[in-house]
Amino acid sequence: MQGALAAAGLVEILFVLAVAGAAAVVRADDDPRLKADLESVSRRRILFGHQSVGKNIIDGLAQLASSEGITLRIVEAVAGPIAPGTFAHVFVAENGHPDQKLESFQRSVDALTGPDVDIALVKFCYVDFTEGTDVATLFARYQDVLGRLRTAHPGTTFVHVTAPLTTVQSGPKALAKRLLGRAPYGTVENVRREQFNALLRQAYRGREPIFDLARVESTAPDRKVQTVEWKGKVAPSLCPAYTDDGGHLNREGQRRAARELLSVLASVPESPGLIESERNRR
Repeated sequence: MQGALAAAGLVEILFVLAVAGAAAVVRADDDPRLKADLESVSRRRILFGHQSVGKNIIDGLAQLASSEGITLRIVEAVAGPIAPGTFAHVFVAENGHPDQKLESFQRSVDALTGPDVDIALVKFCYVDFTEGTDVATLFARYQDVLGRLRTAHPGTTFVHVTAPLTTVQSGPKALAKRLLGRAPYGTVENVRREQFNALLRQAYRGREPIFDLARVESTAPDRKVQTVEWKGKVAPSLCPAYTDDGGHLNREGQRRAARELLSVLASVPESPGLIESERNRR
């Protein structure tokens, strides 16, 4: 990460997106706010720290932008300024080490030059949570890093992201594990993720923006919430309809997660100067 940030400027991956007719993508008549939210987000300077599920969500943004014919400029960020109208993303190192991810994200934000980005957010991965995760300590660390970033970058709105989920092992092997008093894969891990997410919601709901990825992932197309229970604790789990491997998002999961992210980002007030600058540019 540090080596990548040593280079100046932006390594640009420019998506010039035309209208697409894919049936899996939400259409404007089904989602009247979609185009307006995309246009709002396309004017911002955004930094998104993530790993592979984050890439899934970015792919979902491309799907939605394509469905509306909106040009969404998505780049991989390195040190330097982020231009207006740029959704910049950076891979925070490394999976399985959430403390290091927080440090990586802080370095990424601090390495940017020029005006503060309008919005920044960092997302943990499902592999960052295990049976042994000390959730309270990790959340305290998260709050410390975000607090220092907020102080150092007063022009940036920080959006909080709940930890993504996985499906839970099922079938005869899972049943055998339960009969032996052992947790099927994904059970305790999702409980730990929900403990973190509950702390995040409690701390920031109604105060600062939250992208509740876990809620999106666990809410099935019929609106029922997918859950798992272990030793009296109930936690949401990833809906199988949104994944092909139990953790990463398939096309439908990408689209749903991206739509929620767009809604949250668009809800962050735009500065009058940003709106006027965009009008002049056009």
